[in-house]
Amino acid sequence: MSLNIKPLADRVLVEPMEAETTTASGIIIPDNAKEKPQKGTVVAVGNGKKDEPLTVKVGDTVLYGKYGGTELKLEGKDYLMMRESDILAIV
Repeated sequence: MSLNIKPLADRVLVEPMEAETTTASGIIIPDNAKEKPQKGTVVAVGNGKKDEPLTVKVGDTVLYGKYGGTELKLEGKDYLMMRESDILAIV
């Protein structure tokens, strides 16, 4: 996949994973009750700050805060632009 966007400094572009549509017991979750996903795949990274290189790389699956990042729509897909410090963990 090739996006024409390059995050600056310590920013990371994340593609959120789809929200769960069913529970573990098989109950279907309606659209208005779905929770915002908190897991996604890194699709682009910046160069990092002068004294702080980035620890995530393209292709990493990451966990982030529920309200972290800025929502973007590029080429018909939803993405989140966030600082690396908003990322909680690499899965």
